[in-house]
Amino acid sequence: MNPSDGPRPVSATDHVRGAHDAAVTIIEYGDFECPRCKQAAPAALLLIKRFHGHVRLVFRHFPLEEVHANALIAAEASEAAAAQGRFWEMHDQLFDNQSHLQRAHLQQLAKALGLDVRRFSKELNDHVHTPRVCENVAEGRRIGVRATPTFYVNGTLCDVSFGLEQLEHAVEKVAIA
Repeated sequence: MNPSDGPRPVSATDHVRGAHDAAVTIIEYGDFECPRCKQAAPAALLLIKRFHGHVRLVFRHFPLEEVHANALIAAEASEAAAAQGRFWEMHDQLFDNQSHLQRAHLQQLAKALGLDVRRFSKELNDHVHTPRVCENVAEGRRIGVRATPTFYVNGTLCDVSFGLEQLEHAVEKVAIA
């Protein structure tokens, strides 16, 4: 795969928010400890609401471990929550609590979400979900992802380095067409 190939198609194993059969697919490669990803999360949610039924968001992991010490464990925590059917709730909580992504706090978040904390903790300790996170990272690297957040709209890279308005314009172009 090279950068021009774009991300792999959405599959049943992806985390999807919005209409599963939407005409517009936004794929985000993100890092739960990245301040720009935290800013992007509500903007993406607004696009899903604004274009209700026409837009879906897919989140794929791209923890920047060299810069963010807790990014990998946060990604693993989101997957441990996903294993209990609560990915998006944990996604939102991780961004809401971005300055507290240490293991003890992650367990508190799991408890607050009503997860089986023993199972959650065991999965974190055993790094059960690390392979999935690493697969997302490997794919991101193959297609040229270098920073977070990186967005693709219907398979085409959307440069948001100068602001999230570019994402809105890219979605509008496809959703209204």
